[in-house]
Amino acid sequence: MTIHAEHPFSSPEPDRDPVRRLRGRLGGAVSLWTCGDEAGGRAGLTVSSLVVAPGDPGLVLGLLDPDSDLVDVLQRTGTAVVQLLHWAHRDLADAFAGVAPAPGGPFRLASWEATAWGPLLVGVTAWAGVRFEGAPTAVGWSTLVTCRVEHVGLLEEGAGAEPLVHRRGRYRRPD
Repeated sequence: MTIHAEHPFSSPEPDRDPVRRLRGRLGGAVSLWTCGDEAGGRAGLTVSSLVVAPGDPGLVLGLLDPDSDLVDVLQRTGTAVVQLLHWAHRDLADAFAGVAPAPGGPFRLASWEATAWGPLLVGVTAWAGVRFEGAPTAVGWSTLVTCRVEHVGLLEEGAGAEPLVHRRGRYRRPD
């Protein structure tokens, strides 16, 4: 077994997209988008490229992987849960990102509560129930979706609620 200084699957330096590298240096909170139900099928995706825009109504704009099941299920159901993950959720985040094994699927790795918008991860302290608006738009290598915020759930952030942050391809603890 060899330990690499860099990610073993990253592109060689000259082939790396400079815009994507710039975005990676911004860093951001890791969210988990989930939608659907057990009867009709559920989907989820780890997303760190999102914007929460306050206003009336408030909006959440997300850049999603166009090959993910999430885009299809979101269009079918029209709703989703956008939840902010904690440091303790990093293995779950990898499973939903498709970079870690999840025997039986990533939803089997945690406890979920059914909401009007989709499955909610038990124990998160910040989440939004959102309704999909318009049509998805291709933006570079992603699909841009716009969702209207219908509900916000905020709980007290006690011990263990340290946010999960993603920067330059790695999870980090906020300084």
